[in-house]
Amino acid sequence: MSWYPEVLNGSVRRVVATAQNGLEVIRLGGLETEARPSEFRVVEREPMFRLRRYFADEAADGSRPPIVLVPPMMMSADVYDVAQDQGAVGVLHAMGLDPWVVDFGSPDTEDGGWNRTLADHVVAISDIIDRVHEHTGREVHLAGYSQGGMFCYQAAAYRRCKNLASVITFGAPVDTLAALPLGIPEGVATRAADFLADHVFTRLSIAGWMARTGFQLLDPVKTAKSRIDFLRQLHDREALLPREQQRRFLATEGWVAWSGPAVAELLKQFIVHNRMMSGGFVIQERLVTLAELSCPILAFVGEVDDIGQPVAVRGIRKAAPRAEVFESTLRAGHFGLVVGSAAATQTWPTAGEWVRWREGLGPRPETIDEMTYEDQPATETGVSVSDRILHTGASIAEVGVGITRGVLDITSHTMRGTRELSAEAIRVLPRLARLGQIQPHTTISLGKLLAEAGARSPKGECFLFDDRVYTNEAVNTRIDNVVRGLISTGVRPAERIGLLMETRPSALIAIAALSRIGAVVVMLPPTADLSASVRLGGVQTIITDPDNLRSATSLGVDVLVLGGGESRVLDTEPDSATIDLEKIDPSQVKLPAWYRPNPGRAQELAFVLLSRSGGHLEAKHITNHRWALSAFGTATAANLGRGDTVYSIAPLYHSSVLLATLGGAIAGGSRIALTRGLDPAQFAAEVHRYGVTVVAYTWTMMRELVNCEDLPIGPGHPIRLFIGSGMPRGLWLRTMKRFEPARVLEFYASTEGAVVLANVSGAKPGAKGRPLPGSTPVRIAAYDPIRGEYLVDEQGLVRECGVGEVGLLLGHATNNEAISGAMRGVFGAGDAWVPTEHLFTVDADGDFWMMDEKNAVVRARRGPVFGQPIVDALGGIERVDNAVAYGVPVGDEELAVVALTLLPDSSLSAVDLADALADLEPAQRPDLIHVVPEIAISNSYRPRRSALKAAGLPKPGVRSWYYDPEKDGYRRLTRAVISELKERGSRALTG
Repeated sequence: MSWYPEVLNGSVRRVVATAQNGLEVIRLGGLETEARPSEFRVVEREPMFRLRRYFADEAADGSRPPIVLVPPMMMSADVYDVAQDQGAVGVLHAMGLDPWVVDFGSPDTEDGGWNRTLADHVVAISDIIDRVHEHTGREVHLAGYSQGGMFCYQAAAYRRCKNLASVITFGAPVDTLAALPLGIPEGVATRAADFLADHVFTRLSIAGWMARTGFQLLDPVKTAKSRIDFLRQLHDREALLPREQQRRFLATEGWVAWSGPAVAELLKQFIVHNRMMSGGFVIQERLVTLAELSCPILAFVGEVDDIGQPVAVRGIRKAAPRAEVFESTLRAGHFGLVVGSAAATQTWPTAGEWVRWREGLGPRPETIDEMTYEDQPATETGVSVSDRILHTGASIAEVGVGITRGVLDITSHTMRGTRELSAEAIRVLPRLARLGQIQPHTTISLGKLLAEAGARSPKGECFLFDDRVYTNEAVNTRIDNVVRGLISTGVRPAERIGLLMETRPSALIAIAALSRIGAVVVMLPPTADLSASVRLGGVQTIITDPDNLRSATSLGVDVLVLGGGESRVLDTEPDSATIDLEKIDPSQVKLPAWYRPNPGRAQELAFVLLSRSGGHLEAKHITNHRWALSAFGTATAANLGRGDTVYSIAPLYHSSVLLATLGGAIAGGSRIALTRGLDPAQFAAEVHRYGVTVVAYTWTMMRELVNCEDLPIGPGHPIRLFIGSGMPRGLWLRTMKRFEPARVLEFYASTEGAVVLANVSGAKPGAKGRPLPGSTPVRIAAYDPIRGEYLVDEQGLVRECGVGEVGLLLGHATNNEAISGAMRGVFGAGDAWVPTEHLFTVDADGDFWMMDEKNAVVRARRGPVFGQPIVDALGGIERVDNAVAYGVPVGDEELAVVALTLLPDSSLSAVDLADALADLEPAQRPDLIHVVPEIAISNSYRPRRSALKAAGLPKPGVRSWYYDPEKDGYRRLTRAVISELKERGSRALTG
């Protein structure tokens, strides 16, 4: 038993050492290590920050490349100097760099700190880059950890990489919704973040201890393991001292408070809307996108990082397609990337080697690779299952806990499986319920929905224009001011007011202000029919902008001028009775007793749209219910939400923009992005800068974008959907190919009545789809388009068409519509139906296909020939750019003619035409086909038939063909065939 006293003495010494060290920890918060921070000097001091320059004297000659280190918002700047020999500043200085550190301080100790916003931090970093550049005369390497890395990306994009040599990040997530901590499903996270941003962090900030506790709870296993390891070794001071500075920093000293507004903005922009990926985040009313990053980027990725998960960090590759992006992968967790032995031996030396390489002072680091990005399944985070099991299992074994976050994360895919369905249901059901509640006297209007959005989210973003963002609060204030100006000039409810304006914010404001008064907006397109449009629309007063002022004053009606920017000049005649609404002081206008905001009822007229049909100008009357149906229907079919930005490249006066684009965005709570016109370069820039997720088109508008070979928009674009009406099938297919993986959502909506069809699935390009929930029931009536008569049965009722039969589309007349043109006693006694202008057929699946306008059908001797199936069939030829079908009179009948344009350096053969049209019945094939240099299009990008029809029969030549029924194919059109056609009508073709 001679060993017993030694064991006893050893145990006593261990107990005494544990007691002594434990007392020191209790009294001082930790063990005294005698470590001192690195030398630094505060060279810039502002209310938002203090800028530290480490080892300033040694870098005074400007020979060292400057690197600016940005901490996360919730962490002390000392994270980069936990221990001089192992911390970032010490290692980087030893490698010949000039380290600078941004110190934001703590909001609870800074003047105005609790009011800081996320934008304040980004703008401060941008300012710091300029100051460091001024001090050193060199481009700056900007580096940030975790959220500090997000700040770096944002600041670099905000300043478009000016004076930046590179950006370096450590565990900085970009695609925040790709891999959320704790395996939280996306739908749950976004709804929770939305609620917290709107209702919690507008009133509450986060203290330092709350930040520390929250992050420790994100990895409770590791936190518990660290504490138990510390207690187990409390007797061994020498073993604890090397890691004591790191432990104290992460356990207590390293955490600072967060300001509520900054957290709310972080949640809104980068969790709810994930705008680091999509673009369109807002910094001091400026729209910013990471797609504008052009400097080299190095991202450090932790293989077992469950906060900045690998797939989220690698999102930068997709978000910044113009930049060179590299990565360095470490087997480390989130904190281990920057604090501890792995950081000292791998992270900081690699970062230093990167800077030296970019500066031409050394070779490319061996531990970096070019980053690639691959879309991951919703259940994947980039941390492999084996790594997670090993990492989590080892921790469990050491700590002795049973159920941990790691286990929950491995099984979290079960919860994720229903996220799309639940998110869609939450958005869709309230919209459908509201549609179902609309009665004739229900108040519903464009102005009312904008007012509701303002009350719900005053600081929410309403619309974007010229790189500026306008909040709901600012928009509604402007609307109310314009309302006062309009009322002071005599505008009253139900009065018809013409709107002649370019696409600009003031046009949207004018529409909303008239809606808020209850006046009727007559949308005037700037065409040669302007005088006729004013007469047909019953307009006595026009609201215009400076660009259209001279045209407006020539119409002999009262003119009100709105908008035009700060440098506006009104070009009017000296005796013009024009009123400048911008000169009216709204505070001096007393509202009359009759004024009630947003009085419009469902059955009341809201808009008058003017368009040509069959060569005649027609006025289409839109009630508030009809507008609401399109608005909520579009929002439902397109699944629009607050994370969407809907971008209209069509003018506001177009029916689909007013009803679907503008209406759908307002009803869905989405941002509206307006542009001055269709320009491919501007389109690409604004798509990224605005974070456009949905693009609205009309007819053939997408041709200019699809045909642009050097369109600067790549696979990483944020667009998920194109919505609109009239897109030919061929262009539809080309659009999906060019902008993959975006889809096309094609609508058909009758201007009057309540017919709304939508091809929601997109499975049948060219089809108009099925009736939207909440829209009116539809039927196809048997109809003879040549005689213009309905076909009736033995009882005298209109016969309903069967599957595959062509007829006129009718919509059931509802009580919500003030419809003048409804037919009664159509399919039964007393029923009421509203005819559309279009012929349709329905297939066996219940999908509707448009065949033609009833007045545009070719009246051939063999019977009616429908143009849309021909255009769709020829659009399947990839070399065909555009096509239009029309009839050319020959004798007492018409020949079916198709004009085509081809893509550059393309040609067609008779075999191509025969193959493309093979699925059409011979009687439905065109008689003549010819290639033309161009096809005229209207202001709404609709192909025009009139000039081609007026030109008569095509000229013979190598690019003109006629259909030979005996050969069942197409042959070269010759002068002899043309002569025979003129002499014999169409008998040569029909036998």
